Amino acid sequence: MNKIFLLLISTIVLFGAQSKFLLPEEAFKPSVMLNEKMQIEVRIETAKDIYIYVNSIKFKVKNKKEISVLNFTTPKSGDHDGDMVYLDSPVFVVDLKKDVGVTGTQSIDFEVSYQGCSKQGLCYQPLSEIFNIDIDSSKLIVSKESSKLQNKSSEGELSQSDSIADSIKSDSILMVILTFFGFGLLLSLTPCVFPMVPIISGIIISQGRGISTKKAFMLSLVYVLAMAVAYTIAGILAGLFGANLQAALQTPWVIYSFAGVFVALAMSMFGFYELKFPDKLVAKMNLASNRGGYVGVAIMGFLSALIVGPCVAAPLAGALVYIGQTGDAILGGSALFFMSIGMGIPLIAVGVSAGKFMPKPGAWMNMISAIFGVTMLGVAIWMLERIVDSYITISLYAVLGIGFAIYLIYFDSKSHVIRKTIAIVLLTYSVALLIGVLGNSNSMTQPLNFLSLKNTQVTKNQASPHLDFKKITSIEQLDNILAKNSGKKIMLDFTAKWCSACKELDEITFSDEEVKAKLREFVLIKADVTDNTDEVKKLTKKYGVFGPPALLFFNKNTKIIKSKTIVGFIGPEEFLFHLNSI
Repeated sequence: MNKIFLLLISTIVLFGAQSKFLLPEEAFKPSVMLNEKMQIEVRIETAKDIYIYVNSIKFKVKNKKEISVLNFTTPKSGDHDGDMVYLDSPVFVVDLKKDVGVTGTQSIDFEVSYQGCSKQGLCYQPLSEIFNIDIDSSKLIVSKESSKLQNKSSEGELSQSDSIADSIKSDSILMVILTFFGFGLLLSLTPCVFPMVPIISGIIISQGRGISTKKAFMLSLVYVLAMAVAYTIAGILAGLFGANLQAALQTPWVIYSFAGVFVALAMSMFGFYELKFPDKLVAKMNLASNRGGYVGVAIMGFLSALIVGPCVAAPLAGALVYIGQTGDAILGGSALFFMSIGMGIPLIAVGVSAGKFMPKPGAWMNMISAIFGVTMLGVAIWMLERIVDSYITISLYAVLGIGFAIYLIYFDSKSHVIRKTIAIVLLTYSVALLIGVLGNSNSMTQPLNFLSLKNTQVTKNQASPHLDFKKITSIEQLDNILAKNSGKKIMLDFTAKWCSACKELDEITFSDEEVKAKLREFVLIKADVTDNTDEVKKLTKKYGVFGPPALLFFNKNTKIIKSKTIVGFIGPEEFLFHLNSI
C-alpha cells in the first residue's frame, strides 16, 4: 500500500515538473540581421535556464553553392557538467565567401542549426531554422584556393591571378605593397622590360659628356616614375571599365609614329643633328626650376610603359581583377604603382651606370653614341614586328647589322682585334639573314634552314605537324565551337600580333614536340585580339582577360577550370606539367 502511494506521489510530481518545461519555440528564438559589411549577425535568444552546446552551432547557405560560410565569431562560453555551452543568449557574426564570377545581389537561404537543454533536465532535439537574405555579393570575400582542395575536379579553385586578387583583400596594406614591389623586381627580369634598357641608356647618353651621377639618377627616376604612373592609370581604368589601353595603343599609326621617334633618336646619336629644346626655352626653364629635359624624359617613360612593354603577367592581372571586383582603385592602384617601381629599379641602376661610367671625351664617345644609335634602330624594328610581315623586319635587321659591322671594321685603321672579330661575326650573321629572306626563310635563329631541304623531307614524317587552332574574334564564334565540342577538353588562347610574349608562346612552347603531342588531346581555339573591336572587347570582358597572352581551359562540360588559367609566358616543361594536371 505504501509503495502504491509513493508511486502516485512521484507521478504527480513528475507531471507537475514536466508542465514547467518550455516548448522549443519558447526556449530558443533565433534571429538574423545583415550589417553594412554583408556580415550576418545571428542572435539566438534563450529563455531562463536554457543553454546551447557550443559544438552544435552550425551555419550554412542552402541554395547557393557559389556562396558559403567563411567563418564566424564565437561569443563567451562556459562549462556545464563538463560540456562547453553558451549560458546566455549568444550573438554570432558570420562572414560569407563567394566563388569567382559571382556578382550583383544574391538571394540566399541561410540555415541556423543548434541544440540546447534546460537546466531542469530536459534536452531538446537538434533544431534549425532557415532565413532568406538578400546579399550584395560585391562585398563578399572571394574563396581561397585552400578552401576548395577537396574538390578533385578543381572547378571552384582560384587561378593564380584570382589568388593574388584575393590576397590583396586579406593582407595588410603594407604587405600588399611589399609583395607587389617584389613582383615588380621579378618582372624586371622578363622580356617586357628589356626594350626599355636601351631607351633609358640612350636618354642618359644623349644628355652629353658632362652629366653627373646625380643628374643621371634624377633622369632615370623621372623615367621610372612616369612609367609607373602610366601602368597605374592604365591598370585602374582597365580594372574599373574593362578597357585595355595597351591594345588601343597598338594600332598601326601609333606603332609607326613611335618607331619614327626612335629613328629620330638614333639619327641624333649618329650626329646628324642634336635633339634639344631651343636654347632660349632651355634657359628660361633652367632659370625657373632647373628642370630642363625632365619633361621629355617623363613623356618617354609614360609612353614606353604603354607601347614598348604591353605585357600582362599574373600579378598585373591579379591587381586588375581586384579592382574590377571591389572597385577599390586606391589599394589596387597602389599595388600597381609599387609593382611598376619594382620593375623600374634595374632601369634606374642602368641609367645611373650610364652616367657614372660615361667615357671621357674622344673617339670612344663617338663609338658609344653609335652603339646606342644602332640599338635605337633595333628597338624601332622590334616595334614594327607587330604590324608588318616578318620578312620585312628580318630584312631590316640584316641591313642594320651589315651597316653596323662595316662601321666597326672601318671605324679606324687601328681598331682592336676584338672589335674586328665582333664585326666579322655580326656581318656574317646579317648576310645569312639577308640570304635567308631571299630563300623564303623567316627564322632569326636558323636563317639558312631552307638549304637543308633534303633533310627536311627525310625527317618530315618524324616531326609533328603544326597545331590546328580554330580562330575566333567574338563571343558568338566561341560559343558555337564550345557547343560543337561538348565532352572534350578545350584550350582557349588569347593572343595578338603586337604581343611579344604571345610570339614566344608560339615559337618556344607550342612548337615543343612533347607539348604539341599533349595539346592534340585538346580542342584548340585562338582568340585574336589584335584589333580592339567592340566584339573583341565583349569577349575579353566576359572572360576577365585584361590583355594577352592568357590561356583558359574548359572541362568536358564546357565550363572554365579557373585554377588552370595561365596569364603571361610559360615555358615548355612547366606548361607540359600543367597540361598533365588537367
